[in-house]
Amino acid sequence: MLGPSGSGKTTVLRMIAGFELPTSGKIEIDGVDVSNTPPFNRDVNTVFQDYALFPHMSVLENIEYGLKVKKIDKSERKSRALAALERVKLSGFDSRKPSQLSGGQRQRVALARALVNEPKVLLLDEPLGALDLKLRHEMQLELKEIQRAVGITFIFVTHDQEEALTMSDRIAVFNNGKIQQIDSPSVIYEHPSNEFVAGFVGTSNLLSGNAAKQLLEKDGTFTVRPEKITLEIGQVKKDANQRSAQGRVSEVEYLGPSTRFNVQLDAGASLVVLKQNTTETSQEVSKLRNQIVTLLWEKASEYRVGS
Repeated sequence: MLGPSGSGKTTVLRMIAGFELPTSGKIEIDGVDVSNTPPFNRDVNTVFQDYALFPHMSVLENIEYGLKVKKIDKSERKSRALAALERVKLSGFDSRKPSQLSGGQRQRVALARALVNEPKVLLLDEPLGALDLKLRHEMQLELKEIQRAVGITFIFVTHDQEEALTMSDRIAVFNNGKIQQIDSPSVIYEHPSNEFVAGFVGTSNLLSGNAAKQLLEKDGTFTVRPEKITLEIGQVKKDANQRSAQGRVSEVEYLGPSTRFNVQLDAGASLVVLKQNTTETSQEVSKLRNQIVTLLWEKASEYRVGS
């Protein structure tokens, strides 16, 4: 579930968990209506951004807690908790307290505590939001590995577009309390249903009005992703399957592996172009600022947004 802050993602997650009641409609888990089922009787578990670990308990005791509430035998509790620790790569950490762990390790403990109950659905409310970028990427990969290993449904809330595209089989894009589009990551990215989705999920170029008529020879609003556009110095001829647009580079953003160019077109619109830096340095790409350029893209890369 992807969307800006306040768009309704966490509210929907809380309704699935049973912490909020829907005013209309119903919540079904595995085909069973649980709309009026209390949270403790729903076959779900939640992993929060702040981990919500008990500071006075050891790692093992934290993981065992849910099983203890369910009155599972002590020996079975321990064996299942140790297995959960091994699954999240924290074997040997069972006697430590949460305060003795790093942020990433605490997140793994919270995940193990949720998974040990073997829920049908695991709810994750921006669980990686407090981690630094490098650790966040590592945990994204680990979460995907764990999901494939345990084979249960993960419902993941985030406002990070890249995270949603990286981690999901299906994405629901939220805005102002409504789902704007729900589909696979590739369809959401390549074929956004409206201007909000096009602009929120990744960087998108929108062409409409006079610019669309002049450059695309058709009416409506169209999107072309920055990485689909080629930037050439001066004027370049296009082939029959391409569009071309002339303009001037107004800004250059060197990003290391790639450079982002903002190009003000003669047709009146502005387009962003993303170019991989295979050999270029920051000094070389910065020299393109204010240069006259030609932008080329395949006609097949254009996608009409909305009706």
